[in-house]
Amino acid sequence: LSYPLRIIRSLVRHVKYFLGLRFEVTGWEHLQTQGPYVIISNHQSSLDVLGMMEILPDRCTMIAKKELVYAGTVGLICWLGGIVFINRKKTSDAKSVMADAAQTMLDEQIRLWVFPEGTRNQRGDLLPFKKGAFHLAVQAQVPIIPIVFSSYSNFYLRKEKQFKSGTIRLKILPKIETKGMTSDDVSSLSDKSFNVMRSAFMEISGSVTQSNGPLRH
Repeated sequence: LSYPLRIIRSLVRHVKYFLGLRFEVTGWEHLQTQGPYVIISNHQSSLDVLGMMEILPDRCTMIAKKELVYAGTVGLICWLGGIVFINRKKTSDAKSVMADAAQTMLDEQIRLWVFPEGTRNQRGDLLPFKKGAFHLAVQAQVPIIPIVFSSYSNFYLRKEKQFKSGTIRLKILPKIETKGMTSDDVSSLSDKSFNVMRSAFMEISGSVTQSNGPLRH
């Protein structure tokens, strides 16, 4: 890890203890993958950054909106973390941006972390995925590793801005290969990823206190 990222990671750990959050991570073995890959995960709030720092692999960066550069501390963290910025407003050049990102991944052997829902979502389910991450993985012919954060709803009340201590489960799912795929396969790849992530989200978002008990639906 780079020196700035180590600083961020230790700061984030302090925030986590201050908030009384605990992370339970399963599936570590799926991150033992050599070379570049694309991580996709669901996106609920800025708390996601805390979870990311728990498991962020070496040489991993993020794709984020250009506007984040100017967002105070977040912008500073993005800059220190070497996050890859894309201008998501101009959809016409999204494909060329992805082509550049794919080339950068291969040239520099980096991993990219993408939120395919494209926006924060706390509705207790996943939003339909945008296709960018899948175009990127297919273009670079690198695997996709899905990572799922359990629902924050049992300790984070957004409207009331209330926050209780709680446990967040992170489940790292088996990698999905893209070798030999073309842009024709992007939709089915996206659907497959969505389905495995959604069922994992429902499974780990049950009663966190009863980790082996019946799930609440």
